[in-house]
Amino acid sequence: MRQSRIGFLLAALVSAIAVSGQLVSSGGSSPADILYAQPGQLVSVNGFRLNLYCMGSGSPTAVFDSGWGDWAPAWSKVQPEIAKWTRACSYDRAGTGFSDPGPMPRTSVHIAEELRSALHHAGIGGPYILVGSAFGGDNVRTFADLHMDEVAGLVLVDADPDDLEPEAMREETHRGHAGIPSDLRDCRNAIAEHKPQQTCAQKFFFRGLPEAEWSAELNAKVLEIAQTKVAMYDAYSSEMEQTAWDETYLQQHRRSFGSRPIRVLTSGNHGVGHLERKPPDTPEHLKYEQETTLAQTRWLVLSSNSRQIFARNSSEYIQFDEPETVINAIREVYDQTKRP
Repeated sequence: MRQSRIGFLLAALVSAIAVSGQLVSSGGSSPADILYAQPGQLVSVNGFRLNLYCMGSGSPTAVFDSGWGDWAPAWSKVQPEIAKWTRACSYDRAGTGFSDPGPMPRTSVHIAEELRSALHHAGIGGPYILVGSAFGGDNVRTFADLHMDEVAGLVLVDADPDDLEPEAMREETHRGHAGIPSDLRDCRNAIAEHKPQQTCAQKFFFRGLPEAEWSAELNAKVLEIAQTKVAMYDAYSSEMEQTAWDETYLQQHRRSFGSRPIRVLTSGNHGVGHLERKPPDTPEHLKYEQETTLAQTRWLVLSSNSRQIFARNSSEYIQFDEPETVINAIREVYDQTKRP
C-alpha cells in the first residue's frame, strides 16, 4: 500500500513520444509526461472503458499495474524508456484516472481479467512481461495464475507480499487499513457535494501531491481528477476492502512459473514514500521491513530463473527514485525471453 507524502515540482522536456500509434509532439514546450494528463486509448471492456497508454513496438509487451492509490502516471519515468525497445502498456484500473467505473467488488481477479480483456480488445496479444508495483503486484500475480500461457515473465517492484507474511503481521496490517474505506467515503461524499478537500488528495493518492518527479501540468491534472472523480474513491474503497480476499486467493493459487524469469525488486523501505521522511529505525519498524523483505524473497521459489534485486537508495517508489533499476530488471527479463 502507499503512504502519502508531499513533494515539490520538477519539469522534464521531450520532443515527441508515441502513444497508441499516435505521435504526441511536445513542440519544444510541453513536458514529456503530458501524455498522462489526457486519455490514451479508451478500450471497451464488458460495458465500460479502460484507459490504456501503449507505446513502442515489439514482443513481449511490458504491461504495468500500479500501486493502490496510483494509476498510470506512476510509470512516467520508466514506460517511455521501455518503449525504446519493445511495446509498453500502462493503464488506469477501473474507476481510476481516465477509466470508467467497473463492476464491484474490486478484487484482483476482476482487475486481472479486465486488464487482459482490454489488451486483447486493443489488439495487443501476449506474451506479456507483467510489472506490478505494491498492490499492483497482487493483480499481476493473479493475472499469471489465471493465464500463465500468456506470461513471458514477471517484475515485482517492491510489491505487497502480505499473503506470504506471518499471519499476525497480516492481521495487524488489516487492522491498520480498516478505517481507510470509511475515510475514503467521507472524501467521496465531499466531492459529490462539490466540496473537494486538498487533504484527501494528499493523503490517499500516490505519495502526496504535487509529485516532485512530474511536471506542473501533470500534477495539475492528477489533482483535478483526485478532487472531482467520485468513482475513484468508490474503486479504491472496494480495492482496500477486498485485500484480505485477494491474499487468500493468492495463498490458494501458487503456480509455478517454470523457467519464466522473475525479478523481485526490494527497497527495504516498504511503506515509505520519501526517504527523507523515513520513520525512525525503531525495533518495530526494522522488524516490519525485515519480514517484508523475507516475504518478498519467497517469490523466488516460483521460477527456476529468479533473482532478488535490492534498491538500497530508494523509497518504495523505486520507479521514481531508482528508475534505472526497474528499467534494467525489465530489460533483463526481456532478454531472457529471447534466449533459445
